[in-house]
Amino acid sequence: MEKFTTLISTAVPLNIENVDTDQIIPARFLKATDKKGFGDNLFRDWRFNKDGSENKDFNLNKAQYTGSILVAGDNFGCGSSREHAAWAIAGYGFKVVVSSFFADIFKGNALNNGLLPVQVSEGFLNDLMTIIESNPSSKIEVDLSNQTISVLDSELSESFEIDAYKKTCLINGYDDIDYLINNKELIEAFEAQKTY
Repeated sequence: MEKFTTLISTAVPLNIENVDTDQIIPARFLKATDKKGFGDNLFRDWRFNKDGSENKDFNLNKAQYTGSILVAGDNFGCGSSREHAAWAIAGYGFKVVVSSFFADIFKGNALNNGLLPVQVSEGFLNDLMTIIESNPSSKIEVDLSNQTISVLDSELSESFEIDAYKKTCLINGYDDIDYLINNKELIEAFEAQKTY
């Protein structure tokens, strides 16, 4: 995985609550087992009309909204446990998703795939959404080391929680296997002390 320490980026607002994994990546696209290509179908039924043309009213299709941060409404990633939802978001180019609540399984899948879910208070989320919608060029800083999210050139800032193990993995670019391999000498030393 790619290392994650600090990200400064503009953001795309998705001011919709209860976005489930079938809306993130519709079930008909789940046949592949490789992560490649899932980003092409992120929010497929919202991004495109039934005739295949682009839905100009959907924020991901609006030129003013760009960046590596997706700012979503409350209860993001609910529904089924499909890991493909995290694959699609990361495959599209997002590195961070901000919401006031994440479904637990989605949160775990995101962290396992190098996608940082930043859970903030409802008040902070509302203020952040307002800033992005009124000024799409606003820069947001996500500092994983200090566990803070801030809008640059403003007073808006908040801390967020993250599992210490997952934080270590993201900062070092480890998946679970990489983490174990990196600690091989410590594990071997521990095992050598045991008496059976």
